[in-house]
Amino acid sequence: MVQLSRICFRKYGNFVDNLRLYVRGGGGGMGLPRLGGIGGNGGDVWVVATKNMALKRIKDKYPHKRFVGGAGANSRFAFTNTSQNISYYYWLSLRCFVCKCVCILFIHSVRALKGERGTDKEVLAPVGITVTTDDGKIVGDLNTEGDRLKVAKGGPGGSFRSAFEPSKGQIKHIRLDLKLIADLGLVGFPNAGKSSLLTAMSNATPQIADYAFTTLKPEIGKLMYEDYKQISVADLPGLIEGAHINKGMGHKFLKHVERTKQLLFVVDVCGFQLASKTEFRTPFEAVQLLTKELELYKEELVSKPALLVVNKMDLPDAEDNLAELKEQLQNPDEFSHLLPDNMIPKSCITFRHIVPVSASTGFGVDRLKRCIRESLDEDAAMATKDIHQDRLQALRHHSHVHL
Repeated sequence: MVQLSRICFRKYGNFVDNLRLYVRGGGGGMGLPRLGGIGGNGGDVWVVATKNMALKRIKDKYPHKRFVGGAGANSRFAFTNTSQNISYYYWLSLRCFVCKCVCILFIHSVRALKGERGTDKEVLAPVGITVTTDDGKIVGDLNTEGDRLKVAKGGPGGSFRSAFEPSKGQIKHIRLDLKLIADLGLVGFPNAGKSSLLTAMSNATPQIADYAFTTLKPEIGKLMYEDYKQISVADLPGLIEGAHINKGMGHKFLKHVERTKQLLFVVDVCGFQLASKTEFRTPFEAVQLLTKELELYKEELVSKPALLVVNKMDLPDAEDNLAELKEQLQNPDEFSHLLPDNMIPKSCITFRHIVPVSASTGFGVDRLKRCIRESLDEDAAMATKDIHQDRLQALRHHSHVHL
């Protein structure tokens, strides 16, 4: 298992989904005590959600992973010759021989005593980023293009309150954690046929082979419909038993499920066995174990709407196995003895649709696409209805207040 995890890590390294950065706000500028001049504030550091951006590109472009805001300018005299539109920056001082004090000679009008603000530094990041601190505290999410999040504030310039001494900017280490955003997330054990299914349904071209762990990085495909509707489907690397405790890089894979609207379970109609030394799992056991892994990782994931795809229906005895699976899913408590007590989920998922398919022959793929569309449209209609009800209640409350 250790060797397998190392292999996964090497190949998964081409896809970066977590990046640690050093960020520092710019330092403030010096104030001018003699005339109460205020130094410019240092520039801030922002993380900005940008389309077609990847964390690997940030890593390659900025190998030191350091982002620093610009320093604020010191307070100083700025004399302007308005007739020639030329700015002069200089000090003029004359010593008075009578009172032995320094006098400032103003030849032109003083433009400003406040130092200019430092330039902000922007970190362009992909959409779907969660910014966290090193200890896991969430700073904010960037879910749509153009979202901005300040991660380090520039230091204030010198002023009367600080005896005209400037302050340094904030210094932090942050993590950019990418969680894919998709309408649907494929969940299954290795070699269940998820990649083949995604290829049959969409325009994605994931690696496909007759051995486990062919998918080593998330892949997103688009389902296209005749009315130009597009639905995004994320093919996540296969899970193994114990993924919730990070076996087989489980956390790297499971976290991408969090930002999918619905789940698409994929099981082999003939069952699954990872290796000769591991136990064989029937389709029913595979469904229950997948449910338990999601539940142990984050319990609210099990409450997501879900569909079940029973793949490889072109294999012998597929129809008999499908009938047995449907019976077991209708009465899961009667068959819970098939699993160890610690792997029985607290609650079983009620699938909106159970769709038999064969990704290799194309059987059932069109029906599956219709079921996916129907399930997502149902949720969208419910969400729209809730929004309308909330707005109606707000209008009624507003009218009642003004009567």
